[in-house]
Amino acid sequence: MTDYSDKYEAVIGLEVHAQLLTKSKLFCGDAAHFGAEPNRHISPITLAHPGTLPKLNKEAIELAVRMGLACNCEIEQKNYFARKHYFYPDLPKGYQLSQHTTPVCKGGFVKIKTTDGERNIQLNRIHMEEDAGKSMHDQHDLYSVVDYNRAGVPLIEIVTEPDLHSGDEAAAYVTEVRKLVRTLHVCDGNMEEGSLRCDANISVRLKGEQKLGIKVEIKNLNSIRFLKKAVDHEVMRMIEMKEKGETIVQQTRGFNPDTETTFAIRTKEDADDYRYMADPDLPPFIITDEFIKRIKDALPELAEQKKQRFVQQYTLSDYDALLLTDEKDIADFFETTATYTASYKQIANWLLGPFKSVMNEEAIEMSALSIKPYQLAELIQLVEDGKVSYSIAAQKLFPALLKQDATISAIELAQQLNLIQERNEDTLQLLIDEVFNTMPEKVAEYKKGKKGIIGLFVGEVMKKSKGKADPKLLNQLVTEKLSN
Repeated sequence: MTDYSDKYEAVIGLEVHAQLLTKSKLFCGDAAHFGAEPNRHISPITLAHPGTLPKLNKEAIELAVRMGLACNCEIEQKNYFARKHYFYPDLPKGYQLSQHTTPVCKGGFVKIKTTDGERNIQLNRIHMEEDAGKSMHDQHDLYSVVDYNRAGVPLIEIVTEPDLHSGDEAAAYVTEVRKLVRTLHVCDGNMEEGSLRCDANISVRLKGEQKLGIKVEIKNLNSIRFLKKAVDHEVMRMIEMKEKGETIVQQTRGFNPDTETTFAIRTKEDADDYRYMADPDLPPFIITDEFIKRIKDALPELAEQKKQRFVQQYTLSDYDALLLTDEKDIADFFETTATYTASYKQIANWLLGPFKSVMNEEAIEMSALSIKPYQLAELIQLVEDGKVSYSIAAQKLFPALLKQDATISAIELAQQLNLIQERNEDTLQLLIDEVFNTMPEKVAEYKKGKKGIIGLFVGEVMKKSKGKADPKLLNQLVTEKLSN
């Protein structure tokens, strides 16, 4: 594939939709949580029956402001909602309630880290709006069906400036946004369930040009991996069209994860096509200084702050602290474990080693693991006390703990599985003698100066002990025996 990176520049803007963690919908009391049977979380208001009126969810405003403050935004204190008149087959009203000229949060930035270093991605706005329902076209042979459970669920839309330039930057940005919404308890960040999803606006231009090119929008990207692949593919598609002299048209496209290519959905509408108008059924709302201050004072510790604290409080390296604070569940698990043991580096090694391996292999999160912080502290103590070697603890005891409930202790399970290390010197001396007696010629070679074969003796004794001999003590006893 030809490399055009010296000739063209990609210009990318992202719109991230985050479903707010409220119990009810944005304008009525219907439940907002995911997973119910179709059309269970509906009422006359969700269904837009004549005479029904919306009422704004105050908690949604709080969550939107919380996100805005964490993203260094200016909070708009005089707000209103507008009707967005665009064909929504899965919104019974026939329009969407969104914010137009007064987004609740203006400007701001999100810091990202890539192999090229750190950079602030500039935001245009964060605004509130209601989600649409879900149209399904594969449930019936003759008809499309609609599930209105999601209709009216509160969202924030986090809109960047056209300030990104690659799939790597786009992936880093959404990773950081997902980390933020989870830390702030604004959204659960679950892209598979659609509570966090992304649209990417992409154009390309010759390097040095100031004018933006014709853009296309890729809709509903529900994983960071797919986002990167979609952006990279679309950038290359548009560059190749320019190289061939073909005309790029403004359109909406989708992404096919099976072929890792994009496809046209429709010609893209301009903003004028939405025909915004202030909603007459919802009065404007004012966000007071006191309201903002209360939310600001209650903001949780953000990842960068937590990373610096981990370095200072737990004497960890910048690298370990960065990885541990990358996900809130892992950081919380670390801190809880640290209340049971002061072996902070060992906690980090276990979480970033065996724990991460299992989570990656099984594609699960920390919350899905049955092991508890106190059990990890016990594992660490067993290794430090020399009762179990690290390799046995990681390869046998840890997997066994994952299959148990939280009522069994690590030491109890180690005893049940006969994994406690043999530290009885008399027993080990007998095993050493047995090994020496079976290979007298090797003993003679060692005493003539072939010191490198000591590992042979240690390995053979370890086999006879079925892996239970304490390696440190065994090395010491073998060395002493060979020196006599």
